[in-house]
Amino acid sequence: MTLGMGKRQISKIILLETILIGMISLIIGLVIGVFASQFMSILVSKLFEADMSEFKFVFSKDACIKTCIYFAIMYLAVMIFNTITVSRYKLIHLLTAIKKNEKVKIKNPVLSIMIFIIAAGILGYAYWKVTAGVSTLTTADKILPVIGMGIVGTILVFWSLSGFILQMIQSIKKIYLKDTNMFVLRQINNKINTMVVSMSVICLMLFMTITILSSSLSLRNTMQKDLKEMTPVDVNLYKMTNLPEKYTDPYGKEIIFTKEQIEDFKITIQETLKNNGFDMGLLKDMVEIPIYTEQELTWEKFFGDSIQEAKAKFPMLAYGTVEEIVKISDYNKIAKLYGIEQYELKDNEYIVLCDFESIQAIRNQALQNKNPLKIAGKEYESKYKECKSGFLKMATSHINTGIILVPDSCELTEDKKEQTLLAANYQGETQEEKQKMEEVLVKSGSGFIQNLAKQGIPIDGMTKISLMESSIGLATIVTFIALYLGIIFLIASAAILALKQLTDSTDNKQRYTILRKIGCDEKMINEALFRQIGIFFGLPLVFAMIHSIFGIQFVLSMMSGLASKKDLLPSVIATIIAIGVIYGAYFTATYLGSKNMMEEER
Repeated sequence: MTLGMGKRQISKIILLETILIGMISLIIGLVIGVFASQFMSILVSKLFEADMSEFKFVFSKDACIKTCIYFAIMYLAVMIFNTITVSRYKLIHLLTAIKKNEKVKIKNPVLSIMIFIIAAGILGYAYWKVTAGVSTLTTADKILPVIGMGIVGTILVFWSLSGFILQMIQSIKKIYLKDTNMFVLRQINNKINTMVVSMSVICLMLFMTITILSSSLSLRNTMQKDLKEMTPVDVNLYKMTNLPEKYTDPYGKEIIFTKEQIEDFKITIQETLKNNGFDMGLLKDMVEIPIYTEQELTWEKFFGDSIQEAKAKFPMLAYGTVEEIVKISDYNKIAKLYGIEQYELKDNEYIVLCDFESIQAIRNQALQNKNPLKIAGKEYESKYKECKSGFLKMATSHINTGIILVPDSCELTEDKKEQTLLAANYQGETQEEKQKMEEVLVKSGSGFIQNLAKQGIPIDGMTKISLMESSIGLATIVTFIALYLGIIFLIASAAILALKQLTDSTDNKQRYTILRKIGCDEKMINEALFRQIGIFFGLPLVFAMIHSIFGIQFVLSMMSGLASKKDLLPSVIATIIAIGVIYGAYFTATYLGSKNMMEEER
């Protein structure tokens, strides 16, 4: 402007600069992104030990086009705002800009303290709702108001901080007047004062990063551990043994069984397999046990006086469901094969096996009330005041909601036998050999079990291979999305803070020059800069960590049965390391960049 260039020409220069920078960053970003996405795919697959033999390098044309479009839209907005900004500048204002101070409105400290107390109250209530009151957050319309309170509370905290923190520290003369604290505190106060919404958004993004990464990694750890624990053998098969001549399946379809099929219900699974020509040499370590039920012994009967508490906590459960009953010696056969704990019972005792945490808690309440049960005409008392760990059927996680173990002397008759369970291993030793046997037994559409189903013989089951494949697929998707979201939020937050600080450093060169003139040496100036940037980066992170303590608990409560708090510590440590590396790198780069700017003024 001083040389006489018009605003239109200046706008063209800025437009060309923006386009050039945008094209360079887009090209480099796309190249890095294509290869980084492959790396991310491999990383997540390795985390879950997925089969990588079919992995191929993939380039998504649609993703590339969408990235270019969204990037162009953002840069177009930047160019428009730049043009508007330039059009408003006047030469006289630019010449005197360095001498002007930023206008900062001083907030009423009393009002700020009141707002801070209100914000703390809002956040405190939100924290309580997602922890102690989490059982009431069953639908989206109940969860959204709590999220809204968290957002509002965060904004009010940052708004109020700039109104009383400076005044509060000013009253502590020993701290305020020490070294360059006066300068640093005023700089920070001004930043917070002018970046209330930005700091709040950054804090919430960091909160989401910590919560998403910690929860997803905890889910991954739990699922991997549960998979190993819950798939101790290669195959589980089970067959209903007490179906009527006419039967309605879970999908509402009526099935009429023939006499031959009804006779088959009465024999073991091993006999059924042999009778239909299955090569029993493919299986080893076979253990088959019966599972009984009594129509009178339902969940509602079991909970007794605790039924209302159970219904209040889990209103959607089918309390008319009959309990599964297994004799102690039969269970111990399975437990021995599985390598899990075996139990002993007296003739008047029973044990409840349950490893699903939420159901376990309400069952324990009933057991503490010394809940006696009448089974096969005899009354039994619980040997323990809490559920014991154990299961019969393989699964991807601990979802056993209850099995009642009774003494062998319990007179459970054949008509009460609901189904039989067969647990076994494949004869093969290598994974390839087991995969071949898997295809023979349960290959989709043409396996031996599927052929039996076509003949009306209701044998069903699950295998270790199929459970691991399905679990790895789900866990990989969840972790993949979580890692992407977490890293994007983290980088975005750090980048915004870094850009803001570097911009301010350019504007603050004159202020640091004044510090030198009044006698501050380079060490004091560097310390002041380091503390200023440290507080600026640390403040939203500290609040985000406080939010995350409660947010992670809420997420784990929502994923009850899938993720465990026991596996949380390694996940939190991994998240802290990730944040330390990425956030710390931005902090270090920002400090070094700002320091170089300050040294240019020497």
